[in-house]
Amino acid sequence: MTPLRPLRGIVPPLVTPLLGRDELDRAGLERLVERVVTAGCSGVFVLGSTGEAQALTYRLRLEMLRETARLVNGRVPVLAGITDTAVGEQVEFGKRAVEAGADALVTAQPYYFRLSQEDLLRHTEMLASEIDAPLFLYNMPGLTKLQYEPETVARAAEMPGVIGFKDSSADLIYFQRVMRLVRGREDFGVLIGPEELLGQAVLMGAHGGIAGGSNLRPELYVGLYRAAIEGRIADMQCLARKVMEISESIYRVGDPATSYFRGLKCALGLEGICSELPAPPLAPLSEAERSRIREALSRNPPQP
Repeated sequence: MTPLRPLRGIVPPLVTPLLGRDELDRAGLERLVERVVTAGCSGVFVLGSTGEAQALTYRLRLEMLRETARLVNGRVPVLAGITDTAVGEQVEFGKRAVEAGADALVTAQPYYFRLSQEDLLRHTEMLASEIDAPLFLYNMPGLTKLQYEPETVARAAEMPGVIGFKDSSADLIYFQRVMRLVRGREDFGVLIGPEELLGQAVLMGAHGGIAGGSNLRPELYVGLYRAAIEGRIADMQCLARKVMEISESIYRVGDPATSYFRGLKCALGLEGICSELPAPPLAPLSEAERSRIREALSRNPPQP
């Protein structure tokens, strides 16, 4: 299994394949897991934003995690999102997630209330001390409306059990500030979220990325990461352009607020990987929109 301290490489934030509001597409999940593990990904992250976790019942979240862990079967680490508004719910779900097979847990900031940086540190300390599992922090200010300041990340990195950080701010100046403050921590992993910035972030010292597009084209993202860490800049730039084309063509169809989730799931459905049904209240793309995704896929076929 890939070491967790620090976790390196590409970790797909798995979509949650659905057959209904509370029904998992198990066959589709099996195809998806095999696709990413055999492509050389370094782990899988379930119940994140790409997995639409906050739109799923707790029962379905545990089923998704349990089934993923079974399918992975120890080949790579399984990370599980436990983001919630209540610390008690996070502690309870985190313990159940570990029992279901999670190797590490991931938390974004508790959303809704306006919390201070001291509040966020207290929140992190509670989770790290009350759940016996490694913990990653997840900076997602676009959805939580809160941000871990770089100094907060550095302080959290000193806590026992806090082993990594995922940044989805899409702000490379912020990311560089975080990297500067944690650079001396050899066992603390820093991963980038926005796949459009993957190459640049790795060159800046990131250990890898949690890239949604690696559900669809895992070989592309693994290749981009490897080109970056090996210093093959021309190859990296070529692969980064392909990643950007996926972003511009597949994630930009339909309502901009939800086009990423629905476009990615639609693409996976069109390629026969898993159901394209999004979590309610979202609806699948229209036939006209699906045709645009189909055309985009024809321009970006899987790598041989």
